[in-house]
Amino acid sequence: MIQPIVSDPTIERFLPMIAEAVGPDFAAYRNHIYRVLSYASHFLGDDQQGREHIGFALVFHDVGMWTDHELAYLEPSEALAERVRAQHASYLNPTLVAAIIHWHHKVLPFNGPDAAVVNAARKGDWIEASMGVVRHGVSRQEVAALEAAIPVLGFPDVLLRLAKDLHQGSRMLGLCRVISRVYKL
Repeated sequence: MIQPIVSDPTIERFLPMIAEAVGPDFAAYRNHIYRVLSYASHFLGDDQQGREHIGFALVFHDVGMWTDHELAYLEPSEALAERVRAQHASYLNPTLVAAIIHWHHKVLPFNGPDAAVVNAARKGDWIEASMGVVRHGVSRQEVAALEAAIPVLGFPDVLLRLAKDLHQGSRMLGLCRVISRVYKL
Protein backbone atom coordinates (compact mmCIF):
# COMPACT_ATOMS: atom_id res chain seq x y z
CA MET A 1 0.00 0.00 0.00
CA ILE A 2 1.02 3.59 -0.65
CA GLN A 3 1.77 5.27 2.67
CA PRO A 4 0.21 8.75 2.78
CA ILE A 5 2.76 11.40 3.68
CA VAL A 6 0.88 14.31 5.20
CA SER A 7 3.84 16.24 6.56
CA ASP A 8 7.47 16.54 5.53
CA PRO A 9 10.06 18.87 7.09
CA THR A 10 11.54 19.95 3.76
CA ILE A 11 8.16 20.73 2.24
CA GLU A 12 6.94 22.53 5.36
CA ARG A 13 10.13 24.60 5.48
CA PHE A 14 9.70 25.92 1.93
CA LEU A 15 5.92 26.03 1.42
CA PRO A 16 5.57 29.39 3.20
CA MET A 17 7.82 30.94 0.54
CA ILE A 18 5.21 30.32 -2.16
CA ALA A 19 1.99 30.60 -0.15
CA GLU A 20 1.23 34.22 -1.01
CA ALA A 21 1.83 33.69 -4.73
CA VAL A 22 -0.41 30.60 -4.85
CA GLY A 23 -3.08 32.41 -2.83
CA PRO A 24 -6.47 30.71 -2.55
CA ASP A 25 -5.19 27.66 -4.44
CA PHE A 26 -2.61 26.96 -1.72
CA ALA A 27 -4.44 24.12 0.08
CA ALA A 28 -5.15 22.30 -3.19
CA TYR A 29 -1.53 22.72 -4.35
CA ARG A 30 -0.17 21.65 -0.94
CA ASN A 31 -2.21 18.44 -1.04
CA HIS A 32 -1.12 17.83 -4.65
CA ILE A 33 2.51 18.07 -3.50
CA TYR A 34 1.92 15.57 -0.70
CA ARG A 35 0.12 13.08 -2.94
CA VAL A 36 2.97 13.23 -5.48
CA LEU A 37 5.52 12.84 -2.66
CA SER A 38 3.59 9.82 -1.33
CA TYR A 39 3.63 8.13 -4.73
CA ALA A 40 7.26 9.10 -5.38
CA SER A 41 8.35 7.74 -2.00
CA HIS A 42 6.62 4.46 -2.82
CA PHE A 43 8.70 4.16 -6.01
CA LEU A 44 11.88 5.47 -4.38
CA GLY A 45 11.98 3.21 -1.35
CA ASP A 46 14.31 4.17 1.51
CA ASP A 47 16.36 6.81 -0.34
CA GLN A 48 16.05 9.68 2.16
CA GLN A 49 18.37 11.98 0.23
CA GLY A 50 16.32 11.42 -2.92
CA ARG A 51 13.12 12.06 -0.98
CA GLU A 52 14.50 15.37 0.35
CA HIS A 53 15.36 16.48 -3.19
CA ILE A 54 11.92 15.46 -4.42
CA GLY A 55 10.18 17.24 -1.54
CA PHE A 56 12.09 20.46 -2.22
CA ALA A 57 11.50 20.26 -5.98
CA LEU A 58 7.78 19.53 -5.57
CA VAL A 59 7.23 22.76 -3.66
CA PHE A 60 8.30 24.62 -6.80
CA HIS A 61 7.47 22.20 -9.65
CA ASP A 62 4.25 23.92 -10.84
CA VAL A 63 4.57 27.27 -9.07
CA GLY A 64 5.46 29.26 -12.22
CA MET A 65 1.77 29.23 -13.10
CA TRP A 66 1.15 31.47 -10.11
CA THR A 67 4.41 33.39 -9.74
CA ASP A 68 4.88 34.19 -13.44
CA HIS A 69 1.28 33.73 -14.62
CA GLU A 70 2.67 31.38 -17.25
CA LEU A 71 1.35 28.10 -18.66
CA ALA A 72 4.83 27.24 -19.94
CA TYR A 73 5.80 27.09 -16.29
CA LEU A 74 8.79 24.75 -16.15
CA GLU A 75 11.50 27.37 -16.63
CA PRO A 76 10.03 29.92 -14.18
CA SER A 77 9.49 27.12 -11.65
CA GLU A 78 13.09 25.91 -12.08
CA ALA A 79 14.45 29.45 -11.76
CA LEU A 80 12.60 30.14 -8.51
CA ALA A 81 13.62 26.77 -7.09
CA GLU A 82 17.26 27.50 -7.92
CA ARG A 83 17.17 30.94 -6.28
CA VAL A 84 15.68 29.48 -3.10
CA ARG A 85 18.01 26.46 -3.16
CA ALA A 86 21.10 28.64 -3.57
CA GLN A 87 20.08 30.87 -0.64
CA HIS A 88 18.51 28.39 1.77
CA ALA A 89 19.40 24.82 0.77
CA SER A 90 22.78 24.89 -0.94
CA TYR A 91 23.43 21.33 0.26
CA LEU A 92 20.88 20.08 -2.30
CA ASN A 93 22.16 19.09 -5.73
CA PRO A 94 21.05 21.86 -8.15
CA THR A 95 21.19 19.57 -11.18
CA LEU A 96 18.94 17.01 -9.52
CA VAL A 97 16.42 19.62 -8.34
CA ALA A 98 16.27 21.10 -11.85
CA ALA A 99 15.87 17.65 -13.44
CA ILE A 100 12.99 16.71 -11.13
CA ILE A 101 11.15 19.89 -12.06
CA HIS A 102 12.04 19.90 -15.75
CA TRP A 103 11.17 16.26 -16.42
CA HIS A 104 8.18 15.75 -14.11
CA HIS A 105 5.79 15.52 -17.10
CA LYS A 106 8.10 13.40 -19.26
CA VAL A 107 6.10 10.66 -20.96
CA LEU A 108 8.94 8.16 -21.35
CA PRO A 109 11.36 7.27 -18.54
CA PHE A 110 14.11 9.76 -17.84
CA ASN A 111 17.59 8.45 -18.64
CA GLY A 112 20.29 10.50 -17.01
CA PRO A 113 21.98 11.21 -13.70
CA ASP A 114 19.87 10.23 -10.70
CA ALA A 115 17.28 8.62 -12.98
CA ALA A 116 15.74 6.63 -10.11
CA VAL A 117 14.94 9.82 -8.18
CA VAL A 118 13.73 11.78 -11.22
CA ASN A 119 11.58 8.86 -12.39
CA ALA A 120 10.06 8.35 -8.94
CA ALA A 121 8.86 11.97 -8.99
CA ARG A 122 7.84 11.71 -12.65
CA LYS A 123 5.73 8.59 -12.05
CA GLY A 124 4.15 10.12 -8.96
CA ASP A 125 3.16 13.25 -10.84
CA TRP A 126 1.81 11.23 -13.77
CA ILE A 127 -0.51 9.33 -11.44
CA GLU A 128 -1.68 12.68 -10.08
CA ALA A 129 -1.90 14.52 -13.42
CA SER A 130 -3.88 11.69 -15.00
CA MET A 131 -6.16 11.38 -11.95
CA GLY A 132 -5.16 7.73 -11.64
CA VAL A 133 -5.62 6.77 -15.31
CA VAL A 134 -1.85 6.28 -15.58
CA ARG A 135 -0.90 4.32 -12.47
CA HIS A 136 2.60 2.81 -12.96
CA GLY A 137 1.54 -0.38 -11.18
CA VAL A 138 -0.37 1.35 -8.39
CA SER A 139 -3.89 -0.03 -8.01
CA ARG A 140 -7.08 2.01 -8.34
CA GLN A 141 -7.78 1.18 -4.70
CA GLU A 142 -4.42 2.65 -3.65
CA VAL A 143 -5.11 5.84 -5.63
CA ALA A 144 -8.56 6.13 -4.00
CA ALA A 145 -7.11 5.47 -0.54
CA LEU A 146 -4.42 8.12 -1.00
CA GLU A 147 -6.96 10.66 -2.27
CA ALA A 148 -9.13 9.88 0.77
CA ALA A 149 -6.14 10.42 3.09
CA ILE A 150 -4.96 13.58 1.27
CA PRO A 151 -8.03 15.16 -0.34
CA VAL A 152 -7.81 16.50 -3.89
CA LEU A 153 -9.57 19.77 -2.92
CA GLY A 154 -10.42 20.52 -6.55
CA PHE A 155 -6.83 20.64 -7.82
CA PRO A 156 -7.78 19.48 -11.37
CA ASP A 157 -10.33 22.32 -11.49
CA VAL A 158 -7.62 24.76 -10.39
CA LEU A 159 -5.49 23.66 -13.34
CA LEU A 160 -8.37 23.99 -15.78
CA ARG A 161 -9.17 27.46 -14.43
CA LEU A 162 -5.54 28.52 -14.78
CA ALA A 163 -5.42 27.15 -18.35
CA LYS A 164 -8.32 29.44 -19.18
CA ASP A 165 -7.32 32.48 -17.13
CA LEU A 166 -3.69 32.48 -18.25
CA HIS A 167 -4.57 32.22 -21.94
CA GLN A 168 -6.99 35.11 -22.47
CA GLY A 169 -10.08 33.10 -21.55
CA SER A 170 -9.49 30.12 -23.84
CA ARG A 171 -9.20 26.92 -21.85
CA MET A 172 -8.55 24.88 -25.02
CA LEU A 173 -5.70 27.13 -26.21
CA GLY A 174 -4.31 27.20 -22.66
CA LEU A 175 -4.30 23.41 -22.46
CA CYS A 176 -2.61 23.24 -25.87
CA ARG A 177 0.10 25.59 -24.58
CA VAL A 178 0.65 23.40 -21.52
CA ILE A 179 0.80 20.23 -23.60
CA SER A 180 3.21 21.72 -26.14
CA ARG A 181 5.52 23.40 -23.62
CA VAL A 182 5.40 21.24 -20.48
CA TYR A 183 4.92 17.64 -21.59
CA LYS A 184 8.02 15.99 -23.03
CA LEU A 185 8.70 12.66 -24.65
